[in-house]
Amino acid sequence: NFMSAKEAEDKIKKALEKGEVLPSEARFDSNCITPGTDFMARLQEQLKYFVNSKLSTDNAWKGVNVYLSGHETPGEGEHKIMEFIRWENTKPDHDPNTRHCLYGLDADLMMLGLTSHEPHFSLLREEVRFGGKKNQKRITAPEETTFHLLHLSLFREYIDYEFSEVKNKISFEYDLERIIDDWILMGFLVGNDFIPHLPHLHINHDALPLLYRTYISVLPTLGGYLNENGHLNLGNFEKYLEKLSEFDREHFNEVFVDLKWFESKVGNKYLNEAAGLAAEEAHCKDSRKKDLKDSLRLAALDEGRGPSRGFEEDGEEEDMFEAEFRQYKRTYYMTKMGVEVVSDEFLANQALCYVEGIQWILHYYYHGVQSWSWYYPHHYAPFLSDVRNIAHLKLTFDMGKPFMPFQQLLGVLPSASKDLLPQSYRHLMTSESSSIIEYYPLDFKTDLNGKQQEWEAVVLIPFIDEVRRHTHINTSQLHTSYMSLSYFAYLHVSFPEMSACCDGAL
Repeated sequence: NFMSAKEAEDKIKKALEKGEVLPSEARFDSNCITPGTDFMARLQEQLKYFVNSKLSTDNAWKGVNVYLSGHETPGEGEHKIMEFIRWENTKPDHDPNTRHCLYGLDADLMMLGLTSHEPHFSLLREEVRFGGKKNQKRITAPEETTFHLLHLSLFREYIDYEFSEVKNKISFEYDLERIIDDWILMGFLVGNDFIPHLPHLHINHDALPLLYRTYISVLPTLGGYLNENGHLNLGNFEKYLEKLSEFDREHFNEVFVDLKWFESKVGNKYLNEAAGLAAEEAHCKDSRKKDLKDSLRLAALDEGRGPSRGFEEDGEEEDMFEAEFRQYKRTYYMTKMGVEVVSDEFLANQALCYVEGIQWILHYYYHGVQSWSWYYPHHYAPFLSDVRNIAHLKLTFDMGKPFMPFQQLLGVLPSASKDLLPQSYRHLMTSESSSIIEYYPLDFKTDLNGKQQEWEAVVLIPFIDEVRRHTHINTSQLHTSYMSLSYFAYLHVSFPEMSACCDGAL
């Protein structure tokens, strides 16, 4: 939302610089396609009218059950659809041969469809063309659009083929459904809407083959799978991440392997390392008053080797590599996350937050929301090699409640879209006296963080304090309905009668 507003302002600025005449009418603000806006309320009424009209006048709609779930109902559209499917599956008369077709371009739909483990599930997708000419006419009419039907049953066969080599290597039963569950989990490690991607782990840099190769090599050493129906097996997951963390060193080695670079650092190398350790030593002494030697262990950075390792043990070059590797990660945390000291406590918290995020997402995809208030509290993820000692973690979540519509809008809209809010709320985004004005910066930085497209960049705006926001909103004025985040059409065909229906309630 902030990015779209900024891009629109930049386009207007460039047009004025070129001397172009801007349209006299107000531009369409795409941020209005957000739950709680007047646009969404009017859209909901139009959809109700459209559905009723079709059911009354179109013979092709006869005998079809239509469920319309709009922006008043909390939850993302596709997840509400999956909740409906799970609910249907619990019915005693449920037909296991029911066929499902979900429409949308989001890649997450593939994962959601696979979580159902339904044998007949398809995705209807529009053809996406890349690299087209800027002045090329955009196709909007359905009859001119090329659609693709993706059968997840075929996708399941490809996954089975990809991991078939582990069948004769594991000591427990090979179960394709569990393999698919683990495949879904691995997909979250490259990032999604709720957590950032792990450092240097990008799909366009062959991250997925790396994840799969690691899984194939590690699975035979485990006593079971990673993902147990939406619940992390933390012991197995830790062993998988431990093997995967070798990627951190490999990537660092590719970047800094040049011996000439090492030689150029000999003069100040130990000074850099000593400075980093000294800062941590002072911090630990002042804040925790613990034994300095124990405080400096930094187990997550030293991979369990402890500080007693001497620079002479494995040769000066290897020791220099390890020291530079630790300093390299310290620099990442200091520059990206703005911390002054990379302590044991900081790293342990990073690991906890990341594993909590993975667990929250898993539960969301398999069973629904387990906490409305949870969010990942950082713009960046930790290094793989720092997500350690997680097998003992106790993950708990507070269910909370979904935001009311205007609370939702205050949480996602930039000040440039203030007109989408009722008049009485707009000053919270623009007035200097507003105690939450800091959450609506007019100018902000973005960080591509290894990505290539601007829309993939990290938007560096502050995280909203939910308690502070609630304090400054008169909830008695809020609309009493809830909201959803997106719309998806859902075609649910029962075989062989071929009757169709959609998610929600009209």
